[in-house]
Amino acid sequence: MVTIDPAARANVTLIDHPLVQHKLTLMRKKEASTSSFRRLLNELAGLMIYEVCRDMPLQDLEIETPLEKTTGKVIDGKKLVFASVLRAGNGILDGVLGVVPGARVGHVGLYRDPKTLQAVEYYFKMPSNMEERDVVVVDPMLATGNSAAAAVTRLKACNPKSIKFLCLLTCPEGINTLYREHPDVRVFTAAIDRGLNDHGYIMPGLGDAGDRIFGTQ
Repeated sequence: MVTIDPAARANVTLIDHPLVQHKLTLMRKKEASTSSFRRLLNELAGLMIYEVCRDMPLQDLEIETPLEKTTGKVIDGKKLVFASVLRAGNGILDGVLGVVPGARVGHVGLYRDPKTLQAVEYYFKMPSNMEERDVVVVDPMLATGNSAAAAVTRLKACNPKSIKFLCLLTCPEGINTLYREHPDVRVFTAAIDRGLNDHGYIMPGLGDAGDRIFGTQ
């Protein structure tokens, strides 16, 4: 069994809120329908993004309430980019955009070679002026870590201000790989599972997230 590097584990935020854990358990059930899986993922993403955005910078904004003028705090959502790792990452987008609707969206198209388990890129599109933006990479599973590391490497070529990684599930192998390649990228997850099987799937996991989101085999 693979163990987690202590430095890598310190770089992971486990979001263990009861609502998050409850919904994740319902998603894991093999009898969960495509529609319920998709709905739960949307709800979970909306809950988890609160923790990811905890340290987002605020700026003052003068406003007028029905009673008087005052100064409040706001975030600049347009400076935030959600980078979806296709295709399963798109299942998280609606949930996070529901909380931060002003964020921009980018896409990284990667598939995992079934023989080598290495990531192969087929699409990449990001907003302009990335050097002014903070990026949250969204992908339901951080399994081998190869796709995540490849996505982050590609994103770093755009020189964003910062990069975080948001996933539902991960495991020691994925945590170690991403940390080894990108120790500056913090991981936010709802669960750290036991490990990978011979096919690179997280165990006990929840199956293939993309297939369960989109109803494919």
